[in-house]
Amino acid sequence: MYLRGSKWNLNRRRRQRPNLWRILFLSAVIAGLLYFNQTVVSNTPPLFIATPTPTRAPESFVSEAEKYEAEGKLKQAIQAYQQAIQAEPKSVSNYINLARLQIWTGDYKNAVTNAENALLLNSENSLAHALRGWALSQLGEYLEAEAAIKRALELDPNNASAYAYYAELLVLEANAGQGGIGTIDNAIEASKTALALAPNALDTHRARGVVLEITGNPEEAIAEFRAAIAMNDAIADLHLALGRNYRTIEDYPKAVEEFNRANSLNPPDPLPDLYISRTYLTVGEYAKAIQYAEQAVKDDPSDPNLYGNLGTMYYRAKRYSESLEPFRMAIRGGKTAAGESISPLPLDYGKVAEYYYMFGLALARTGACGEAIQISQALAQSVPEDDIAVYNAQEMLNICQEYIKNGTPTPEPTKGGG
Repeated sequence: MYLRGSKWNLNRRRRQRPNLWRILFLSAVIAGLLYFNQTVVSNTPPLFIATPTPTRAPESFVSEAEKYEAEGKLKQAIQAYQQAIQAEPKSVSNYINLARLQIWTGDYKNAVTNAENALLLNSENSLAHALRGWALSQLGEYLEAEAAIKRALELDPNNASAYAYYAELLVLEANAGQGGIGTIDNAIEASKTALALAPNALDTHRARGVVLEITGNPEEAIAEFRAAIAMNDAIADLHLALGRNYRTIEDYPKAVEEFNRANSLNPPDPLPDLYISRTYLTVGEYAKAIQYAEQAVKDDPSDPNLYGNLGTMYYRAKRYSESLEPFRMAIRGGKTAAGESISPLPLDYGKVAEYYYMFGLALARTGACGEAIQISQALAQSVPEDDIAVYNAQEMLNICQEYIKNGTPTPEPTKGGG
């Protein structure tokens, strides 16, 4: 008798001999599992977890950007800084460098954004304030620009770039007719201070050149712009400025060369083509003048001034009928072939008055006297102190009287090259 389920079994069974082959098999299995666990499993990533991919260090993008900038490849440098920011979005210096390059390439709105991004990370950064002010000044936001630059100088009274940008701001204000008494004197002083603080900086030579240009010192301005270009040959703005001053001293081949260089650096910008057209007009090469004026319109078909310039080229070439349509677009407004609106230029002194009186003379010389008389009256009423415009307004009437009398308008030389 024995108790079932009890470990106390009174009738012990006979011990069986161990199976040697089974023991050897199990030992081999255990050894294999140990080897697998120690060598394979430890080097295998967990299932269903993404394998990490190697990423570039932000510093490598910065080095790449600096290399591109040194080579004059500003667009590639901008892209590299953007990649550096993606890799390290809290680097103030990357936003600052990106904003500076964007200003150099005319991307002022994005430059403002990136200067402000830098300020979000460090509101006391003097250079970020200065760059923001410089970009705003290029957008015509003069009051806000001045506040930003003055804040930069409060934070760092020795910030040479801030003085340079302030000089440019004051020149822009003066050109826009918004400067007060002493604006140009202040610009002169700011540009000299900038150059004294940083005699080997591109921005300070640029600013000094801008001031010398507006104060009628083209030879000295040329020297300053050439010094800036020697530091970076890939900034279209500098070549435009150098070309303008060569044109002022009547070195037309060098002027065209610089304008073409600016054109190659920034093809969508209509200014190089505009300046080239006017340069060829000056030397009497009307076909080339018209060609570049047409290209300027293609670059920016919404700008009425470019149509006025094209009309001028046709008019000076005595192609009066062909001048009418571009003049009409400038003065009356209209729509481009793509349906974009062109705002008319309101009659005012200066270049716009010139467009008006050439348009009126072209109308008179092609027998469209009804519209010519309207232009004549508008000039007499709106710009009575412009002697050339008033003279040509009367000339329109004289040509129309001759037309009514003889049935054929007689082209006559008129004042102001009209």
